[in-house]
Amino acid sequence: MTKPEEIEVNVRQLDEEQATSANGTESNPVTPLFDVVRRMILAGFGAFALTRDEAEQFLNRLVERGEIAQKDAQQLIDETLAKFRQASVPPTSQVESNVNNLSHQVETGLEQMLNRMNIPSKRDIDELSAKIAQLAARVEELRRAGDTPAAKPQVKGEK
Repeated sequence: MTKPEEIEVNVRQLDEEQATSANGTESNPVTPLFDVVRRMILAGFGAFALTRDEAEQFLNRLVERGEIAQKDAQQLIDETLAKFRQASVPPTSQVESNVNNLSHQVETGLEQMLNRMNIPSKRDIDELSAKIAQLAARVEELRRAGDTPAAKPQVKGEK
C-alpha cells in the first residue's frame, strides 16, 4: 500500500531527476507541458492514495463494530481498486496519440504566433543562409573569371 509520505518522496525524486536532466544540452519546448501533465498525474495518485487509506480505515471501523465481515471489506476494496485501474489507465496507444496531438497543436500554435509577429523560423533562416552561401560562391566565381585578361571587357578609348 502506498502511503502519502511515499508518494511525496517519489515526487521529490522525480523533481530532482528533472532538475538534473534540465542541465543537459537537449532543449524541448514541450517539456514544461509534460512536466505539468506529470505533476497532475502524480497529484491524482496522491489523492487516490489518501482516498484509499481513508476508505480502508472506514471499512476497518465497520469490521471492528461488526457491521461488515473482514472478507466482505477486503472484497469491496479489491473490486473498487480493480474498477479504478480499469477506468484510470487509458491504453498506451491512446496516451501516445494524445501526446503527439497535443505536441503538434503546440508546435502549430507557436509557428502561427511567430508568423504573426513577423519573426522568421529556423527553416526560413536556414533557407536564406543557403541562398547567401550560393550567392557568395557565385560572386567568388565571377571575381576569379574577371581576373583573367581574356575576360576583361574593353572600355572605349582604352588601348
